[in-house]
Amino acid sequence: SALQDRDPATRLQMLADSIPYARFLGITAVEESGVVTTRLPYREPLVGNRNLPAIHGGVLGAFLELTSVVQLLHEGAYAHLPKTVDISFQYLRSAGPHDMYGRAHITRRGRRIASVRAEMWQQEPEKLTTLAYGHFLLAPL
Repeated sequence: SALQDRDPATRLQMLADSIPYARFLGITAVEESGVVTTRLPYREPLVGNRNLPAIHGGVLGAFLELTSVVQLLHEGAYAHLPKTVDISFQYLRSAGPHDMYGRAHITRRGRRIASVRAEMWQQEPEKLTTLAYGHFLLAPL
């Protein structure tokens, strides 16, 4: 298919862009040394608490959920996008007005369900802002 004929960087961004909400948010994805990192550029409308200012928790959760799906798409071929079965979030510190970065690790993958742990940070990767743990329904080709 046209997707397999692309260079790896273009292919990865096409995978991210295949998710309408990820495309709407402007999420980008890059791979370095086999590790996929997503980025959500800061924009004023993402702020939920203008007094701090802090990014809205729903945006953080959606970003990590999308990061998980991008990782699943990167590592496998599916008939349609993986569907979220359940997901939980741990908000560790408030996310300020900066770009957000995420990584997801598939902790277990069966034939139909995958377990994923995703993490988000802003300026320093060792200072995590949010964690997500989720299960996703897969539809292998």
